[in-house]
Amino acid sequence: MSIFDMKLFKFLGYKKKPKAPWSKYYKKEEMNLEIPDISMYQAFHDNIYMHPNSIAISYFGTKITFLELDNMINECYLSFLKSGIRKNDVVTICMPNTPEAIVAVFALNKIGAIANMVHPLLSENEIKHSIISTGSVMLVLIDMDYSKIKNIIDDTDVYRIIVIRPSDSMPKLMRLGYNVTQGRKTSLPKKNDKYVFWNEFIKEGKHYIPKSNIEHVGKNDPCVMLHSGGTTGTPKEIVLSNGSFTALGMQAKIVLPDLSSDDTFLSIMPVFHGFGLGACVFVPLYLGSTAILIPRFDAKKFDKLLTKHRPSFVIGVPTLFEAMTKIHKKRSDKLNLNFLKYVITGGDKLKPKQDEEISKFLSEHGAHTRLIQGYGMSECLGPICLEIKSNVTERSIGIPFPSCYMGIFDSNDQELPYGEEGEICVSGPNLMLGYYSNEKETNIALHMHKDGNIWLHSGDLGTMNKDGFITYTGRIKRMIISSGYNVYPIQIETLIESCEEVMICSVVGIPHPYKIEVPKVFIVLNAGYKKSDKLIKKLKELCKKNLPKYAQPYEFEFRESLPKTLIGKVDFRALQKENNESRVIDKENK
Repeated sequence: MSIFDMKLFKFLGYKKKPKAPWSKYYKKEEMNLEIPDISMYQAFHDNIYMHPNSIAISYFGTKITFLELDNMINECYLSFLKSGIRKNDVVTICMPNTPEAIVAVFALNKIGAIANMVHPLLSENEIKHSIISTGSVMLVLIDMDYSKIKNIIDDTDVYRIIVIRPSDSMPKLMRLGYNVTQGRKTSLPKKNDKYVFWNEFIKEGKHYIPKSNIEHVGKNDPCVMLHSGGTTGTPKEIVLSNGSFTALGMQAKIVLPDLSSDDTFLSIMPVFHGFGLGACVFVPLYLGSTAILIPRFDAKKFDKLLTKHRPSFVIGVPTLFEAMTKIHKKRSDKLNLNFLKYVITGGDKLKPKQDEEISKFLSEHGAHTRLIQGYGMSECLGPICLEIKSNVTERSIGIPFPSCYMGIFDSNDQELPYGEEGEICVSGPNLMLGYYSNEKETNIALHMHKDGNIWLHSGDLGTMNKDGFITYTGRIKRMIISSGYNVYPIQIETLIESCEEVMICSVVGIPHPYKIEVPKVFIVLNAGYKKSDKLIKKLKELCKKNLPKYAQPYEFEFRESLPKTLIGKVDFRALQKENNESRVIDKENK
């Protein structure tokens, strides 16, 4: 099924309502949400009149009200129009969490253009691939990535680059300090017809008057592209609709009833990630809450970050919270967490010991919430399931959001009985339209089942009990989660095996105190080659040029051979087990 088929099908309603044993936890109207035919920007704009002077964004002490943010979006909207951007044009945004990134996304959405969200730490070849594969015509870029872009931009169709400095929205004294210290180390382009700095770009549209009426932007229209390796590990652009954002906002009002314009979200998840753009930016702006933007996150200072900003809502991976408990034990100051209303974890399975330690830590430090488990995917704009309604002692990832359906299916798309393990599948208004220009991969992920509904196959395993609570049990797909990002071993293996010295290699995840896992490469060399510092340097440089920073191999180990399965494939599970056992022995010997 193509993306265009999905656009037509997605919001026509269910052919046959899937079973929903969790429906008793919601009102009837909540299970049948009517998603309005509006843009993501309009969904934000329609709520402004209720809290125009409340703080929408906080960034290093700079406070931006909802009314001010809307004015900034309109100025940027006019500048994009003057630069030639029209509905369905693709503009790549290669930015961390800054106000300018948020403004650009909403301004493009008001036009009906599509924001292609790219990780700034990707290699220059990966950024180039994303720009070319999406047909991007403009680029919104963090200044520190100019050194990458200048080498590849002439190979793309990008006709203009808007350069943003992290200091642009900082208070004056902080901006000066940043530019004198860190900023001066950054290579910057010379201003010309192709490169323009953010403030100059905004000035260009000040007096621009659109020459014609702007086309309607509705819920079925594409608005954002996020990036994923899906189940195969090959790069893919996830196309999300305006309706996905509006649905998430409406669902958040129901599942997070205690949040209002007085509350704050600690937005540490990046805007190029589903949870970051969806749960940590759009949801607070939709609810009238404040998004505290953190462009660069340091897990070692997480407890101090909480104390400084006193957020109501925090979302992160299990080991992030685990690291906080261990790090803060080394500090002598007392941590008071009585401001926390929701502490949500997802991205990996929560181990019982982690759960016990983190929940105890929260309780001992005054938090008014336990650790809440959740589940989601970028293909659904982040969260779709939350433990918020649970009144049972057994931990789970909770129940689906209202108007969202989840089921456990076998490999033949047959729904399994309660309690049986199978693949977690999702249906509802949150679903992506598909993978951009990749009908084959779209059809692998999105299946029309016998009930006539489209289901997204997650690649994750789980069970469901008779009340509808879902337990996540593991991954079908082979994947490493590092610092909350998906790292695909096959991508690293393919790259390293392109070296003439390498016969075969296998990549596994090894434990890391803050990043959850990091990649380790086991290598068998071709005849005539030996391990050397020169070879290791070559492999590291190859990875640095072609892989994002979070996917860089942490260790290289050279072997005469690798273990094989009964059918002759490299047994990466055996390598994983062997490596974990050897680390335990080394730790005990120390």
